[in-house]
Parts: sequence; structure tokens; C-alpha cells
Amino acid sequence: MIIGKGSTTGVLAEGEVRELVAEALARHDLRRRRVLVIIPDSTRTAPIPLFFRLFHELLRPQVAALDYLVALGTHQPLSDAALCRLVGVENLSDTRIYNHHWDRPETFVTLGTIAEDEIRDLSGGLLAMPVPVTMNRLILAYDQLIVCGPTFPHEVVGFSGGNKYFFPGIAGPEVINFTHWLGALITSMEIIGTKHTPVRAVIDRAAALIPRPRLCFSLVVKPQSPAPKAQSHSAFHIPHSELAGLFIGPPEEAYEAAAALSAQVHIIWLDKPVQRVLSIIPPMYDDLWTAAKGMYKLEPAIADGGEVIIYAPHITEVSYTHGHLLDQVGYHSRDYFLAQWERFKDYPWGVLAHSTHLHGLGTYDPASGVERGRIRVTLATGIPAERCRRINLGYRNPATIDVREWENQADTLVVPKAGEILYKICKYANANR
Repeated sequence: MIIGKGSTTGVLAEGEVRELVAEALARHDLRRRRVLVIIPDSTRTAPIPLFFRLFHELLRPQVAALDYLVALGTHQPLSDAALCRLVGVENLSDTRIYNHHWDRPETFVTLGTIAEDEIRDLSGGLLAMPVPVTMNRLILAYDQLIVCGPTFPHEVVGFSGGNKYFFPGIAGPEVINFTHWLGALITSMEIIGTKHTPVRAVIDRAAALIPRPRLCFSLVVKPQSPAPKAQSHSAFHIPHSELAGLFIGPPEEAYEAAAALSAQVHIIWLDKPVQRVLSIIPPMYDDLWTAAKGMYKLEPAIADGGEVIIYAPHITEVSYTHGHLLDQVGYHSRDYFLAQWERFKDYPWGVLAHSTHLHGLGTYDPASGVERGRIRVTLATGIPAERCRRINLGYRNPATIDVREWENQADTLVVPKAGEILYKICKYANANR
């Protein structure tokens, strides 16, 4: 049974959040249990410090252990100082918070394998292969797993949240690469903002192999109303501490409720496509790998032949984890890779998927070797022009951009704090529902 509240117009007071958390925990006898809480890293907007305090108050006195694992996927590990900021404490002297060490083979345990025939069914025939389900072996040291994190529209799975905190959050490379490439085959344009997707089906199937009980706190962060002068399509700024909703229960059910509310508060519908977008990337994204969300969330709203400019003067690296591979592969459309699969199949599929998502839809003619993107992707970052050219992206000197001037251009949409709010065109409002 789901415990929760949600609103498209209001926010939950801290007292309401506390009551919901207390009610949910009271329904689960966790006395003398070892509990592991899985939380997002700093690339997700969420009031994690609030839930850290509530778990400390309501749960810690009765359990044998209360520890935390950061669902990094393949993101960089957080320093002790960053972990403190993440949960809102001055030091970690009495708290164990683990980074997910995705790059160490000894991190993982194999929970089972999803068979080829089942993968064929779950993927709608797009892929057919056995998929080993590997996960951080730390889960086996605990009696109860708790997921606590936000739900937003997502380019790979449709909406984030729920079992996605297990896969890819604390998963091994096999599941990460498979699910990301499956999403790339479907394309971000098709999948983003859709509640039920083949990728979500694979993730939920993998989660069924986890040999521990799972409880999920699905958060829906409330966007703030636009400033009085802002036009109807202006982007929202998301405060760090306000929740539009909180839904607690089994991950699959908590996700259902959270994604339904996210679809109402995290998607902005435009009357017609825009020609150009200035996507202003916040500091919480510190490389292009994470800042690419400023493209994913805007692609559906850009007209054919249009342009998205990733404006992030603070970013100087393509990917702290995968940059060397992206220098080899570059950014290309799905069809570019499929037409040359023998050349690219041995690269990590998650890297190929990221490449196609940032490049966007496009075509590739094997005979001529000509690739054409539906839109142009330009970086106005600290990444040098020569490297942008080498990885097949446009370049613009960020010093030439005056945001206030761009806000007054009729054919341009300026999006502050890009990366979490999805923009779509109204004619698609009833699609994928």
C-alpha cells in the first residue's frame, strides 16, 4: 500500500513530510534490522538533508545499523566534504556513507541472469541476449533496502526514480550498458517523459532478483512559479527543499504515483517549436556527461534545423569518467552507430547511448559517409573549440553570450537551471499516455 500526498499547486510542509515518513516506518518492523538507504548524488535536486534528519530521528534508535550508499551509476565518487553537503552535516564521524565503486570488479555480486527470450519480450524485439544482473554486493550485508530520491523525466527510462536507483544506480556494467543502449535504440525523443517503457520493464525485472526487501521514498520536487515578467514558456527554478509530493511503498508502486505527478509538474508544454534554445547549465553538473541533460530535456521542443546551445562556462571536461572514450567515438546519431556496428560494438554501450542522446535524432548515409542531425548542438563551455570539433559538436565562445540580450530574442528560449524540466510541444500532449 502506498502512503503519500501530492499536489500540482502546493508544497508539503516539513511536518507533513515527517508524518508520512513516520507512518511508513511504523508499518515496517525494522527493530534490530540492518538498514541501507540508497540516495542520489549531487546531480539531482532533492531535500536529502531533510530525509537524512528524519531517518536519524525516527529510524536510527530502533535499528541495528543505518548506513547510506550513493547511487552513482558511473558518476565520479564524492569526497567526504561533498558527502557532508549532500546529507547536510558538518562531518561524518557517526555516519557511514558509501560511494558506489562501479569501476572495481570486486564491488559486485551476480544476482542472476535475465534470459534471452525474456529480454526479447521486454525490449519489444529490439534486443535479444542474456543479461547478467550484477549489483553492489554491499546490499547483502543488510536486512532492508530503502530507496530515497527524486523522480524527474528521464532520457533513458522515461522517468527516473523507483528501481532505477538500483539499476543503474548501484548496478554493474552489464546492466548499465544494456539498459542505456536499449534506451538509445528507442531514442530519447521517444522515451523521455513516458511512464511505462521497455527500459523500465527491464529494470523492474532485474530488481525482482534482489534478495532483500525494498522500500521506496519517491520524491517529487516542486518547481517554483515563474517570475511575473516571465512568459508562459519560461523555465522554472527548482528550490532545494520544497516537495510537491512524497510517495512511500514498494518501488514499483511508489514510482507509479511519483511519475504521474512528475508528468504534471515537470513538463512544460509549448504551443510551437522554438528555433533556438540557450540551455543554462547549473553548477551541479560539472562535466558534459551530466550537463547533457540540458539537451535531453529540450530536444522535443526544438524545430527541425534548430539549435540548442549548452551554456556552461564552468565546464571544462567532456566526462571525468568516459572522456577518453568519447574523444575516440565522438557524438553521433543512433543510425550512425548502427550502420557501422562492427566498428563500434565493443565500446561500452552506455557511452554510445550518451553520445546519441546528446547528438539527437539524425540520419546517416553509409554510401557517402554523410551524417545529418535534426538539430545542431553547440557547446558554449570551457571545452576548447578544437576538442568540440573533434567530437563532432559545435563551439561558441561563452564570453560572447549576454543572457539578458538572448532573453529578448523572439526565436530563442532561454532556460535557466536546465536539466530537470522537460519541454514538449502541445500537439504531443496526449502521446504516450
